[in-house]
Amino acid sequence: TNGEDLCLANSATTHTILKNKKYFSHLTMQKASISTIFGSTKIIESYGILLPRGTTFQINDALYSPKSQRNLLSFKDIRHNGYHIKTISEGNDVSSNYEYNSRK
Repeated sequence: TNGEDLCLANSATTHTILKNKKYFSHLTMQKASISTIFGSTKIIESYGILLPRGTTFQINDALYSPKSQRNLLSFKDIRHNGYHIKTISEGNDVSSNYEYNSRK
């Protein structure tokens, strides 16, 4: 694909934000504004449940925003699906490692 299915893990977002309806098993249409570093913007069109597929996550409060520049996966949703996040900062480089914890 052209990167449309990639999700960027984001520690600053409170909710996972996805650009495509195909990820949802159910959508409740409701427009909403979100706050960004650039101010408030009305990019949210609905919210719903993320479809589990392969090694994907089940997310009960993901937000749908076709205007978003990328898919954002919140650290909260990563942890709720049994993964541990370890972020390492060395100089200007920041990397995150994910480990699955089967003992949820």
